[in-house]
Amino acid sequence: MHKNRCSSWAAGIAAFFMLLFSALPLPAAVSAETYPESRSEIVLEVASGRVLFEKDADRRLPMASTTKILTAIIIIEDCDLDEIVEVPAAAAGREGSSVYLVAGEKLTVRDLLYGLMLRSGNDCAETLAIHHSGSVAEFAACMTERAKVIGAEDSSFKNPHGLPQEGHYTTARDLGRIAVYAMRNPEFKEIVSAKTWNVPDGGCGYARKLVNKNKMLYNYTGADGIKTGYTKEAGRCLVASSLQNGMRLISVVLNSPSMYERSALLLDGCFAKYHLKKFGLTENEYVVSTEVKSKPCTGVCRCDFYYPLTAEEENCIRIEKRLPAELKLPVQKGDQIGKIDIYLKNQLIFSQKIVSILNVEKSYFDILQEILR
Repeated sequence: MHKNRCSSWAAGIAAFFMLLFSALPLPAAVSAETYPESRSEIVLEVASGRVLFEKDADRRLPMASTTKILTAIIIIEDCDLDEIVEVPAAAAGREGSSVYLVAGEKLTVRDLLYGLMLRSGNDCAETLAIHHSGSVAEFAACMTERAKVIGAEDSSFKNPHGLPQEGHYTTARDLGRIAVYAMRNPEFKEIVSAKTWNVPDGGCGYARKLVNKNKMLYNYTGADGIKTGYTKEAGRCLVASSLQNGMRLISVVLNSPSMYERSALLLDGCFAKYHLKKFGLTENEYVVSTEVKSKPCTGVCRCDFYYPLTAEEENCIRIEKRLPAELKLPVQKGDQIGKIDIYLKNQLIFSQKIVSILNVEKSYFDILQEILR
């Protein structure tokens, strides 16, 4: 058991930062009345975290088994997925969705994660929670803490599975942020996109073949996750992911009578309206003169930038390059020598340092010349 994992992890990382914009309406061609609106819903693009559409996205609501998105990413980040876990009696027989774990059987963390995300096993959730933190209550506290680190600050978690419990809630915006964060993890993405998974006999007397409950994987173009949920209190909930033309979008619908159809409608609208624009910042070199005229300094940006834009917005992009007229030596490799800012209209959407690609230093001859001047 790993009781200090959550606090040590949270203390060791910087806060998860995303630039989120005011939501834009669905394209006129998409009727919001085609399927009943959810009580709360949002669509985000994964590379940037930009909100493309939202409705009542800050309403606090129960979220049923979509809770397990956070459970899964915590386990993936903190635990050895090949470690063998013995199912505790406290987790076996947990009500609701289940893979029917038997107390004492031994399975890997990885197999339990597939049971958690494909079959929505509440028994898998509690087994993993106890393995991670020693108790469900301790793990729930870790969940709330980790959610805040990710940027989901208006959520409270009381259990790892989403069964009704007082004080257990999130918002569509927070759940979208958690999902965006999780889908940037290759292991998480592999698990939630799997349609089936075979779990060997861990001591219960039979093997299990798990089939993913998420119908989006079978019926929607580019679908590759993430999680369904339902309780009487929460209604039908779905967090869906789809990759089309190099752009991955995530939709969140909470308390949605037609969760699959509504999610498809929202995704269709945003895929039709937006395209992912690449800003190839690493493709350019920036040469800055130095006080020693024979020794210019060359700088680069370390990463490119991707951002979802409408056709109209692409004409409103402004890129500002800030470089000094001259640099004083020495300059070390990796030192900042300038800055790139990208604006959508007057809104800053990205900022990155321009850094030196080599060491540039004065020679003894340079220093001697300065002395003799």
